[in-house]
Amino acid sequence: MIGAIAGDIIGSAFEHDPTKSKDFALLQPGARFTDDSVLTVAVAQAILEKGDYGDAIREVGRRYPRSGSGLHFYHWHLSGETEP
Repeated sequence: MIGAIAGDIIGSAFEHDPTKSKDFALLQPGARFTDDSVLTVAVAQAILEKGDYGDAIREVGRRYPRSGSGLHFYHWHLSGETEP
């Protein structure tokens, strides 16, 4: 879990400007967690609490509305709909 979130943060700086180099600083200016980390935390929460995945994703997703999810997914977070 820590590795997944660390990888998300480290990679976020290269999301729109990919690099193949292995020689870069791990924490670049503007590096931040993204919707990938939010979804990872939500799925972990659902597993640990034996809860509904959709409910957990909407609950955690609502806490981080600017994490970078797509527009349709963002609106689904806010809706009361259970289906995607």
